[in-house]
Amino acid sequence: MPTTDKSGKSNVSFTDQEALQFHQQGRPGKLEITPTKPMATQRDLSLAYSPGVAVPVRAIAEDPTRAFDYTTRGNLVAVITNGTAILGLGNLGALASKPVMEGKAVLFKRFADVDSIDLEIDTQDVDAFVNSVRYLGPSFGGINLEDIKAPDCFIIEQRLRELMDIPVFHDDQHGTAIIAAAGLINAVHLTGRSMSEVKVVCNGAGAAGIACIELVKAMGVPHENVVLCDTKGVIYKGRAEGMNQWKSAHAVETEARSLYDALKGADVFLGVSAKGALTEDMLKAMAPNPIIFAMANPDPEITPEEAHQVREDAIVATGRSDYPNQVNNVLGFPYIFRGALDVQATTINDAMKVACAEALAQLAREEVPDEVAAAYRGKRPKFGPEYIIPVPFDPRLISVIPPAVAQAAMDSGVARRPIVDMDAYRHQLSARRDPVAGTLQRIFSKVRQQPKRVVFAEGEEEPVIRAAASFVAQGLGEAILIGREDEVRATAAAAGIDIDRSGISVHNARLSTRNADYADFLYGRMQRRGYLQRDCQRLVNNDRNYWGAIMVARGDADAMVTGLTRNYSVALDTVRNCIDTKPGHRVIGVSLALCRGRTVLVADTAVIDMPTSEELADIAEEAAHVARRLGYEPRVALLAYSTFGHPRSERSEKVIEAVKILDRRRVDFEYDGEMGADVALNPDKMAAYPFCRLTGPANVLVMPAFHSASIATKMLQELGGSTVIGPLLVGLDKPVQILPIGAKDSDIVNMAAIAAYNVT
Repeated sequence: MPTTDKSGKSNVSFTDQEALQFHQQGRPGKLEITPTKPMATQRDLSLAYSPGVAVPVRAIAEDPTRAFDYTTRGNLVAVITNGTAILGLGNLGALASKPVMEGKAVLFKRFADVDSIDLEIDTQDVDAFVNSVRYLGPSFGGINLEDIKAPDCFIIEQRLRELMDIPVFHDDQHGTAIIAAAGLINAVHLTGRSMSEVKVVCNGAGAAGIACIELVKAMGVPHENVVLCDTKGVIYKGRAEGMNQWKSAHAVETEARSLYDALKGADVFLGVSAKGALTEDMLKAMAPNPIIFAMANPDPEITPEEAHQVREDAIVATGRSDYPNQVNNVLGFPYIFRGALDVQATTINDAMKVACAEALAQLAREEVPDEVAAAYRGKRPKFGPEYIIPVPFDPRLISVIPPAVAQAAMDSGVARRPIVDMDAYRHQLSARRDPVAGTLQRIFSKVRQQPKRVVFAEGEEEPVIRAAASFVAQGLGEAILIGREDEVRATAAAAGIDIDRSGISVHNARLSTRNADYADFLYGRMQRRGYLQRDCQRLVNNDRNYWGAIMVARGDADAMVTGLTRNYSVALDTVRNCIDTKPGHRVIGVSLALCRGRTVLVADTAVIDMPTSEELADIAEEAAHVARRLGYEPRVALLAYSTFGHPRSERSEKVIEAVKILDRRRVDFEYDGEMGADVALNPDKMAAYPFCRLTGPANVLVMPAFHSASIATKMLQELGGSTVIGPLLVGLDKPVQILPIGAKDSDIVNMAAIAAYNVT
C-alpha cells in the first residue's frame, strides 16, 4: 500500500505485513541503549556505579552545569507526546503513538547524532501533561513535543517554555515553518521581491499554519501583508465564528472573506490544509511569478503539474519527496537541537529558527560539489525555481545548520556554554555523520536514476523474495527471481508478499526458451576444462547460480546477487566460470567497515589467499578505485605486523616490495606501508613517523593475506560494534555480489543495490 509520513512521502510502497515485520524482527522496536564506557571488570563497575559515581554526584550538586560534563544530558532529547494527533491518523492514544516517537528518536540519531528517547504520556488533560513533563528537566538537554492536537499544543509548549530552562520545541508547528521559510527566502530572491513587500496568504490555521506566519513576520513580512484563512474563510478583525486567541492575534483589516478573495494579487500561498484547496482560478488571480508552498499531507493543495499548466511562472514547493523543493522537517529539527545542545541553550528562540532558515536558504545557493551531487539521485542540482531547498540527504547539512543555530543562540544571549572555535566545531560536526546511511544513500540514489535488472538467484527463499519486493518498491529496478514458479508463489503467499506487482518476474531454467542457448554458452567456456555438453546442460538446468550468472553474462540482466544458501567460495567459482575478469583489473573482495563515524575499506577479504607483492599492489589499486566509486578520496595503508622495518619478516618484505611496485606505477592516490593497523588508523601514532606519506588516517587497508582480512572484519563486526558491508566482489566484467550465508532481507537489498550500482 502507499505510505506517507510528515514529509509527505508517498513514493515508497510496502505491505502491512512487511511494515510489521520490520518493527518486530530482531529486538522489537527501533531503539536500544548501549553503554559508552567499559563495563568488563569490577573496577569498571565500581567507577560506573558505587562508589565511583559519588564523585560526579557531589560535583553536580555543587555546580549543576557539570551535569553536561559528566552525564548524557548534553546530548539527550526527549520526544514526548500524548498521541492526540498522530501523523495523519488522528487521536489514537499515547501507546499507539510509540512507533512514531521511536521513529522520531531514530531520525535525531541518524541525521545529527543526537541521542533521543521517546516518552508517551497517557493523558489528554493539558495541566496533567504539563506537570508530567516539567519535572523531567534534569534528565534531558531538550524536549521535542510531537503529535499533540491544536490548540492544546500551543498551550503546552508555551507553559513548558516558561517553566523549563532547556529548549522546548513543538516540531509540528515550527519544523514546517522553518523549512518553508528557507524556501521562501530563495523564492523571494529569485522573483526579485523583498520580504518587506510580499503579500502572503496562508490557508490552514492549525499549529503549522500559525507557526508559518509567525516566522515569516519575524523575518520581515509586515503584519498587514499576511492573511490567514481557515475552513470558514479569512480571519479578519471582528470575526467571531471559530476564533481563538491564536487566530485572533493574526486577524487583519480586509474586505476579503474567502480564500479566492484573499489570493487576488497575492505573491505567496502557504498551504497547510487539504488536497485541492488551491484551485486553478485562485492561482490565476495571484500576482506574476507566484510562489506556491502546497504542503498538505499526503496530497498537496495543488500539484506542480497542475500549477504549471495554469502558471508557467510559478515556483512550487510541496511536502512530497517525488517533486522538487520538498518541505521536509528533517532538514530542521535534528540540526536545530544539535546546535542548541552544543551551546547548552536555555530555549529555542525566533533568532535560532531564522538562523536555521537562512542557513538552509544559503546552502541551496551554493555550488554543489561531486560528493553532494551523489545525494541528489545522480542529478547535480542548481539554484533556481526547482531547487530552492536542499534535500534531506545532503551531507553538508550537519556542518552548516548547527553552527548557524549555535551562533544565533550565542548572539541572542540564550547560550550557557558558547563555542570559541567555530571552525573546529564545524569539522567536529562533519565527523558525526552516519557513514552507513550516507554511503548507501548515494548508491541507492544513483541506482534510482538508472534502474537495473537484477537477478536474485535463490528465488525460492523467503528472505530473497522479500528483498526482491523491496528492491522493486524502492524504485531500484526490476527483480528477476530464479526458481520454480509454483514454489516461489507458495513461499511468497505464506509470507504475505505480492510477487505480481510490476517489476518482479520468475524464471525457471528448465522451462526457458533460452535453455539451449545458455548451455551452449557454458559449454563453449568449459569444454577445455574437462566438461562435456551434457555436464553443462545439467548445470544450466539445476544450478540457479549458473543460470543467473549466464543471464548477466549474456546481457539478459544487468547484475546478480546470490550467496544466501551457499558458501562464498562455491558461489564465486560458479560465477567466475561464467563471467570474465574485467580487462586491466583483478578480482578481489573489499569490505566496508563502518564504526563510530568512520568508514574504512578492507581488502582483500574474499579471493586471494596469500598474495604476492605484485598482487598486493594490484589489490591496493583495485581498492582505491572502489573507494573513489563510493565517494571517498583513498588513503591506502599496506598493513603488516611490522611498522616501517621493525621487526622485519618474510611477509613484511612482500609488503615493502608492493609499495615499491606502486612507486614504479606512479599511481594517483596516497599510499604507504608497511605499517601496523594502529599506526594506519591513529593519527597520534602516525605522528611518530613524520616521513609517512599519508596526510591523515588511512581509509583503505590492504591486508597482507586473505585470512587476516577476513578474520579482522568478522571480529570487528562481532566484537567491535562495527557495521561491515561485504565483501563487495569487484574486478569482474559484469557486476555480481555474493552474500554471507543467512543474510537478512535488508542486507540482500543493500547488496542488490550495490550490484546494480557496480562499484568496479
